[in-house]
Parts: sequence; C-alpha cells; structure tokens
Amino acid sequence: MAAVAQEPFVVAHRAGNDLELLRRAARVRPRLIEADVHLFAGRLEVRHLKTLGPLPVLWDRWYVALPRPPRLLLGDLLAAAASGTVLMLDLKGPRVRLARRVAAELARHPGIGEVVVCSRSWRLLEPFAADPRVRVVHSVGSHRQLRALRRRFAGRRLAGISIHRRLLDPLTVSELRERAELIVTWPVSTLEEARRLTAWGVHGVITEHYETLTPALEQDSA
Repeated sequence: MAAVAQEPFVVAHRAGNDLELLRRAARVRPRLIEADVHLFAGRLEVRHLKTLGPLPVLWDRWYVALPRPPRLLLGDLLAAAASGTVLMLDLKGPRVRLARRVAAELARHPGIGEVVVCSRSWRLLEPFAADPRVRVVHSVGSHRQLRALRRRFAGRRLAGISIHRRLLDPLTVSELRERAELIVTWPVSTLEEARRLTAWGVHGVITEHYETLTPALEQDSA
C-alpha cells in the first residue's frame, strides 16, 4: 500500500470519530486517520466510548457521558473522508458479524481507495483477506497476546502489527519487523518518544498529538 510505504509516519488517534476532527486532521495530512467502529443496535457506529447495553449512556475507563445524537455512522465517515485520506478502522468487540458488516460497507464505497483495518480480536480480520484495498493489522495489547501472536503466526509474514508501546524494546521491534511488513505503536505523546520508537524501527506512531508530531517527523525524514 503506497500510502503507508514511507516511514516514519503518524496515525491520528481517534481523529475519525468526529467529522470536525476528521477535517482538522486532514489539514496536517497524517498518513492514517484512526476511527473506532462498533456494531450497536444493527448500526455501524463510529465512536471511542462504550455503551451500557440498551441504556442511553456511553462510558470509558474514567468517566460516563450522555451521547449527543445522532451518533456518527461508518457510512457517513466514509462519505465524508476526503480523497487521499487513508482510514484506519479499529474494530471493537468480538463479534465476526461486525467485521462482515464493515466489509459490506466498504464494498458500497468503491471510491475510498486504501483502508487499514485492525482489531485485537484477530478473527475479525479474516473477512478482509480477499479485499486488495484493505491492509489487515493484528493489534496486540498485552504480553499474553504477544506470546499468542508468536505462536499462532509462526512462520507467517503478516501485513501489519499494531502494538502497545510498553511491550516494545529494540530487540522486540527487530523481531516484529521480521514477522510483519508494518509495525505501528500506541499511545505516543511526545516527539522524543516518537523519535525513540522510530529509531528502534517502528514504522508509525499512533498519537492524539498528530498536529505537532506529523510535521516534526516529516522534517526529520526530509
């Protein structure tokens, strides 16, 4: 995929979860713009916050919030994405039905071009294997999951791995580069941290500070 070939690059964390943030991120042109996709009440909703079942409440680890209707839908996000914008869709939850619905939605938008799809539930990546527009990225958030990835995909080269930065050191990054074409990591907050990780060999950093890190890393690689 040409859009993620050059390194290092920035992934705009959660910037696709809101159309105003999407437009704001597009102005600084990070390589990828991330969005979180949930299947709820038959709809493909784009949001970071989780639901409390049927209750009209959204929550995260540290707070609860009343949702502001209407919630952003994946179809609306795909329609709003500017030409050349590459979305990284993070599939939330364990249900394969979510992945199948997302694959069907992508098929209804043939003009969007390249897309990255990631998930910590790796079976959700299987419905995208035959789509040449989609790069599937296996997300790893714990030492246990990293050990599982090593066992399950031994001898295979993956299209991409997204891994929590606390799991990385120079030797681990070197090993993962042998296993995958693309390595991205989250969360990254500072330019110093981004430079250290990319010096180890990470291809891209997932950050909420994309407005400052994008031009800084582009200048470093110029």
